[in-house]
Amino acid sequence: MLQRIVAAIVGLAIVVPPIVWGGLVGSNIVAALVLLVAFDEYSRMAVPQDHWFALALLTVAGGAVYAAQLFLPAGATTWVLALAGLLVMISSMVRVPDTNLGQQVAVRLLAGLIYVPVLFSYVIQVRSLEHGLAWLFLTLAVTWAGDTGAYFAGRAFGKHKLFERVSPKKTWEGFFGGLLFAVAFACVFKYFWLTELTWVQAAILGAVLDVVGVLGDLVESMFKRAYGVKDSGWIMPGHGGILDRIDSLLFTGPVAWVLATQVFGVG
Repeated sequence: MLQRIVAAIVGLAIVVPPIVWGGLVGSNIVAALVLLVAFDEYSRMAVPQDHWFALALLTVAGGAVYAAQLFLPAGATTWVLALAGLLVMISSMVRVPDTNLGQQVAVRLLAGLIYVPVLFSYVIQVRSLEHGLAWLFLTLAVTWAGDTGAYFAGRAFGKHKLFERVSPKKTWEGFFGGLLFAVAFACVFKYFWLTELTWVQAAILGAVLDVVGVLGDLVESMFKRAYGVKDSGWIMPGHGGILDRIDSLLFTGPVAWVLATQVFGVG
């Protein structure tokens, strides 16, 4: 536990200053570095027999999709994603001599195109909102508060398995403990920094983000079990890899953006 806490503090000390004082430019630099590490971790998990090929392909194709999401006009992502998908499928067919294995590599990397660059791009899109810094920290705080609440509630009261086939340690008691933490943190942010939200909106935001965050965690657990790995990486002692830390955020980021801009209209 001490190792996890120290690693978390060090990680926050590295990423928070450029996000807060570096504005959108600083946030983009941090996000780009996180994205590169995430590409590396995903390629090592999904295509361990040819990691460098997978990493190069994901960096080129995924990087293009990520840039399209952030910097090109609305709708451009569709055709960029289509071209990136073509590149992945053709490259996998040519590179991998075994037909069945080539098909598996193509499918895994196509999944990676959505899972990493598309979903992660919404973290920066949240930062780009009118009150983007507050929305970003709300998303981060609610996501990690839910995770922390679930951890302690699960350890103290956990008896009933949530989804044992995918994640044996998660319990319903932990889930509801995390839900309470997430809603509480959302209401704290509403009170101090996002006063334009109503209390009902804050509670809904906290609850919805916590639920999708749990689902994001479960999806990454599914990937890791399918790929036969315990952690996505080693870069954060006590936490595993970058993907182990942002698995919930990959799901809460897009949902936070949709809630802020399309549902509540306060982004």
